[in-house]
Amino acid sequence: LASDEEEGEPASEYEVLQQSDFSGHRVLLTEDNSIAAAIAMDIMGMTGLEVDHAENGRIAVEKLLDAEPGHYDLVFMDIQMPVMNGYDAARKIRGLDDPQKANIPIIAMTANAFTEDRQVALDAGMNDHIAKPINMNVLVPTIRKYL
Repeated sequence: LASDEEEGEPASEYEVLQQSDFSGHRVLLTEDNSIAAAIAMDIMGMTGLEVDHAENGRIAVEKLLDAEPGHYDLVFMDIQMPVMNGYDAARKIRGLDDPQKANIPIIAMTANAFTEDRQVALDAGMNDHIAKPINMNVLVPTIRKYL
């Protein structure tokens, strides 16, 4: 029997998750909703990623500033957050003096999934955009693209 993938069917999210190993990589998840953060951290953790959490954009910028260069491989950034939103945080990160930190890949992770939302994220200096809720068939290829 042919597998689902051979028949043109996409792999299930569970299969994608089982085939993904990002061990040895650390990401910073910026998400103000504690339930959404816990779910995202669990899902990302299942791929072997080490995930640190920042509750808003200002904390994300501070964590990046305080970390050694190369400590984080990728930043996932919610958009609508109190204190500092994701767009402003991305702009601050892009303006950092350390080129390694300033050029870290930043992925918008938001419920705002229209084409114009994606463009605003890119214009703010983010590298990519994925919609919430998290779909492993989108998340895993996006992570692979930047690691």
